[in-house]
Amino acid sequence: MNEKIGTDIEDEVEASRAPLMEHLVELRMRLIRLVIALIIGFGICFAFAEPIYNFLLVPFEDAAARVRDGDLSLELIFTAPLEFFFVKVKLALFGALVLAFPWLAYEIFAFVSPGLYKNERGAFAPFLLGAPALFVAGMSFVYYFVLPFVMRFALSQEQIGGENSVSIQLLTRVSDYLNLVTTLILAFGLSFQLPVLLMLLGGAGIVSSRQLMGSWKIALLGIFVFAAFVTPPDPISQLILGSVLMALYGISIAGVRMVEKRPKPAGADAES
Repeated sequence: MNEKIGTDIEDEVEASRAPLMEHLVELRMRLIRLVIALIIGFGICFAFAEPIYNFLLVPFEDAAARVRDGDLSLELIFTAPLEFFFVKVKLALFGALVLAFPWLAYEIFAFVSPGLYKNERGAFAPFLLGAPALFVAGMSFVYYFVLPFVMRFALSQEQIGGENSVSIQLLTRVSDYLNLVTTLILAFGLSFQLPVLLMLLGGAGIVSSRQLMGSWKIALLGIFVFAAFVTPPDPISQLILGSVLMALYGISIAGVRMVEKRPKPAGADAES
């Protein structure tokens, strides 16, 4: 009897070993393709690093023109010989991540989809498109609203020198401005994924709209702690991100409620 049990266990282990190796091989191939996509994206972004950086400077230039009474001149500095070169390298890496984000979402979906039912794959597919779209929406919100607002506030702290006062002017390092831009884009781009995440959890039955509504006070605290952690150390961007996240939390509750009301497709228990 014991020998039969031992044989059954060995057969089960052997049966599971082959699928495990197949999954590992598939995972390796998908990671290799993702690395290739990142390398290609890095090459493209590095070749156009200066135009991309100049494009990111547009909100700063507009803010300077408004605060300085139409003066379009803008001066950024670097204080180390290779600082601007490494800024372009960092910008190319960041651009490669942004360009590869849709491919990353596809690779994740393609890897997990064989283990999903047909109706689950159909439910997951809209989120595959929604995640990159919301990330782009977060980037656009930073570029067209947050950055101009933050930079106008920063430039408003300048002091024009006169006979009895010292001139105080903002001279921003190229690396500091890029750090601000990339930090805000990542913070808002990832934060805009909140509806996708909560709707997926709602569709899986892990959370409900009633639970989300009942936990809004805890969510409020967590959101502003998160905003203080991921944004630069200034209260303006923290308040903006916290307010946006609370709005997204409300949208997520409505989205989860829609998912809950959606009728389950026939054959949900059938295998794909």
